[in-house]
Amino acid sequence: MKIVVGCDHGGFPLKAVVIEAVKAAGHEVIDVGTHSAASVDFPDFAKKVGEKIQSAEAERGVLICGSGVGAAIAANKMKGVYASICHDTYSAVQGVQHDAMNVLCMGGRVIGPELVKVIVPAFLNARYEGDDKGGERLARRVGKIKAMEEQNQ
Repeated sequence: MKIVVGCDHGGFPLKAVVIEAVKAAGHEVIDVGTHSAASVDFPDFAKKVGEKIQSAEAERGVLICGSGVGAAIAANKMKGVYASICHDTYSAVQGVQHDAMNVLCMGGRVIGPELVKVIVPAFLNARYEGDDKGGERLARRVGKIKAMEEQNQ
C-alpha cells in the first residue's frame, strides 16, 4: 500500500519513527511534510494527507500533531477521509475493521516512539470487514456515515 504521512511541528519529532514503521511493514511512504520543527498549521497538512486519500494516490494516511485532536478534526472535514486519534492498538485495528478508518491520527506530545512502532503496523495490517460475509452490520453503519457526509456538504 501507499501510505501518506503528514505532521505539524508538534508531530515532527515522531514523523521519522512513523515513516520507519510504515516502511518496516512493507509499505511505500508519501511524505507531505512538514520537514522541520518550525511552527506550521496542522490543517494544512491534514488537507495534504486528505487530498492524497481522495485522489487514491494513497490508500491510508497517518497524521501527527501535538495532541492528535486537531489533525483528526481537520481531516474529517474532507469527504472520504475517516480519521481518528488512536493511542492504542485496539482502537487502531477496530477503527479500520469496523469503521473503515483510513487515517490514523496520533499526538506527538502524548505518545512516544515505542508505542508508534506498534500502533502503526496494527493500523496498516487491519482491513475493513464490512465487505466480508457477515459484515452487513458494519457495512450498514459505514453506509449511514457516508450518507451523512453526502447530506451535509
